[in-house]
Amino acid sequence: MANWMITGVSNGLGRALAQAVLAEGDSVVGTCRRDADCAAFEALAPGRAFAVILDVSDHGAAAGAVAAAEKVVGQIDTLVNNAGYGMVGAIEETSIAEAKALFDVNLWGAMAMIQAVLPAMRARRRGRIVNITSLSGFAPWWGTGIYGASKYALECIGQTLAQEMRPLGIQVVNVAPGGMRTGFASAGLVEAATQIADYDDGARLSKQSLLAGRGKEHGDPVKAAAAILVALATDPPVQHLFLGEDALRHANEHFELIEGEMKRWESLSLSIAHDA
Repeated sequence: MANWMITGVSNGLGRALAQAVLAEGDSVVGTCRRDADCAAFEALAPGRAFAVILDVSDHGAAAGAVAAAEKVVGQIDTLVNNAGYGMVGAIEETSIAEAKALFDVNLWGAMAMIQAVLPAMRARRRGRIVNITSLSGFAPWWGTGIYGASKYALECIGQTLAQEMRPLGIQVVNVAPGGMRTGFASAGLVEAATQIADYDDGARLSKQSLLAGRGKEHGDPVKAAAAILVALATDPPVQHLFLGEDALRHANEHFELIEGEMKRWESLSLSIAHDA
């Protein structure tokens, strides 16, 4: 039996993944922000489902949450950084304060959790860290730039961490979902407070698209959770996992765009070398 710690298990993919892990017979320490959510989570599997109160934006609380988890289940074998929320708004519309608040959760919250679990994992030379990033961490689209930036940054941290941890026996996996039928486009979505009319027919369309597709997303979080477990069961596990047809399609489109630009401007890129 393995011990997992998953942030943000009250609903969505975090809840689905926790349930899948519990169904496998493992133990899960899940983080929630409310006492009622903690009680509901622990009721899923008494004796194997444990909850701790944590607001991941309180970075100083990460170490205490990990210590509490270790006190209950012993060593944490797998950390899943799942907690986060979405934001829409043009770059010009989004205040620095709003952007910082988003990064506090989506990026710095995950980084604080990583730093809290790594000392024990390094001592054992074993462990796994799974970061739930996003398609938006690869393929940006207007109106979601700040959210995408937080996921771009988490992608970079995860990919770099994988290199740093490989000699120490610790595995790092980035999971990039597309649209799923979770609360992302409702309770999990924040809009920039400032709205500029010039973006009504441009960046503002991102919110309309997300709201129009709410409840109709192609991705099933239960199936996504099962896919994550399959990927983690491989040896070695996948390092980059896209989830959903839309994730694959839009990521491929973006990669093709970048590759096309590289080829188009290859001679100019190479022209800056010193003369022999």
